[in-house]
Amino acid sequence: MLQVFNFEFKAMGSPCSMQFFADSKLKAEAVYRLAVDRIAQLEQRYSRYRDDSLITEINRRAGSGIKTPLDSETLALLQYADHCYRESKQLFDVTSGVLRRLWNINQAELPSKNEIKAILPLIGWKKVQWNQETIYLPLTGMELDFGGIVKEYAADSAAGLFLQHGINSGIVELGGDIRVIGPLPNGQGWPVAIRDPRQPDKVVAQFKLASGALATSGDYERFQLIDGVRYSHLLNPKTGWPVTGLRAVSIVAEHCVVAGSVATIAMLKANSGLTWLHASGLPFLCCQSSGQIVNKLGQ
Repeated sequence: MLQVFNFEFKAMGSPCSMQFFADSKLKAEAVYRLAVDRIAQLEQRYSRYRDDSLITEINRRAGSGIKTPLDSETLALLQYADHCYRESKQLFDVTSGVLRRLWNINQAELPSKNEIKAILPLIGWKKVQWNQETIYLPLTGMELDFGGIVKEYAADSAAGLFLQHGINSGIVELGGDIRVIGPLPNGQGWPVAIRDPRQPDKVVAQFKLASGALATSGDYERFQLIDGVRYSHLLNPKTGWPVTGLRAVSIVAEHCVVAGSVATIAMLKANSGLTWLHASGLPFLCCQSSGQIVNKLGQ
């Protein structure tokens, strides 16, 4: 007899949850623990906030001449980052995290043009030296940042673990990004909702998701208010300035990592993001800077 189990936890700096059906509490807790351990492993390896992570080791060696060996999983993530870089016309750039030195939520003033000009040379995926075996950042001060990939990849990895262990009905939510393990036992989808980026209590879309993933990127969670102006945490790597044009983008895709990166690329494309979304062929919901909602979820 299948029962539903709910678990809440924190990972990657975000509130997270898992809800799924299993035939016993013992099995549910065991598989949940495997999934949480897998998420923690990914956070440990790829978090730029940890001194002992692989990303921090790569960044620490920038400009030193010392290359860092790559394992197959990290290589696959780098290959995906390279794909996003090319697909976005150089806007999705995992070396652009250095801009957070100038833009952070504690900042009360805008960075100067000279400060931005000084940091831009440290940005550029094409500068990174990497192959199947090693990676090296050639300039001191350069950094890799997997922040736009790893949380969504972790949701996909957790869903994969559930399926491997016979859990076929459930949903994983990591900091607002969702990956469905499989439909409800009655075959229907899990109810999901998308909230207004300016009014979190207001739902702008509700639908059921039986498979795949939903991810959102926007200026609603992390931003700065300087002199009454909202500045997004999403930064253009070519100019060093926050992007404008769209408030939020939600994407439905087969995998959460794809949904998340497509949503981020659309935000980075600013005023041309909506046109790019139409061309992507993926179901989406877009909230423009005017507040107008474009709903192409097809649900």
